[in-house]
Amino acid sequence: MPAKIRLARHGRKSRPYYYIVVADSRAPRDGKFIERIGSYNPITNPATIDLDFDRALSWIQKGAQPTDTARSILKSHGVMFKHHLLKGVSKGALTEDQVEEKFQAWLTEKEAQVDSVVKKLDEEKRADAKSRLAAESEVREAMAAELAKKNADLAAESEVEVVEEAPVVAEAPVAEEVPAKVEEPKAEEAPAKEEVPAKVEEPKAEEAPAKEEAPAKVEEPKAEEAPAKEEAPAKVEEPKAEEAKAETTEEPAGEEKKEKE
Repeated sequence: MPAKIRLARHGRKSRPYYYIVVADSRAPRDGKFIERIGSYNPITNPATIDLDFDRALSWIQKGAQPTDTARSILKSHGVMFKHHLLKGVSKGALTEDQVEEKFQAWLTEKEAQVDSVVKKLDEEKRADAKSRLAAESEVREAMAAELAKKNADLAAESEVEVVEEAPVVAEAPVAEEVPAKVEEPKAEEAPAKEEVPAKVEEPKAEEAPAKEEAPAKVEEPKAEEAPAKEEAPAKVEEPKAEEAKAETTEEPAGEEKKEKE
């Protein structure tokens, strides 16, 4: 039985990756293999293929039969096309230089196709991301507008409450309390001013009886001097009162002398 080029599955559930192997056709799929010539990961976009080109071409020339999936992988990398060109060399239809020239032209064209596919996929991803971003921005703007509306309504309600509460604050008797506090010290100052002249009048009342005890002749000059002496302090007037008392005491002494005679 000829050898086969096929895929051996590995990986966990729903996340497979494959080894490209050369194995006996009688061996199970994931059993023993002769040689591993590459790997294949179908999860990525585009699929990731790692292939040993020379070893795969050698096994194809030896007569190994690839499976359908393995054949498509080999065709995408040019193994089958190179094998076809080398058959033309063996028949004499083509030279090795022509084979190499044709193979390089096919390889550049294939790479261009792969690059275009990759670019297209990248553009689709960017467009998808851009559309998602635009949708998210619209949702955010809508949410921001709704939030601003709610804040405006709350602000309007708070302004209405402040306007309703303002008259209650104005009715408070704040203006009446101010004059009441100012009038209290004025009422206290009034009796203080009345007490000062009362204290000054008391010594004047005491001086009056002292002047009445003196004789009429002595009182006339004192009466004239009284307005000037009232401005002087009480201590200056006391010796004058004592002189008047001395004169009065001297008069009865003279009268006693006359009675003795």
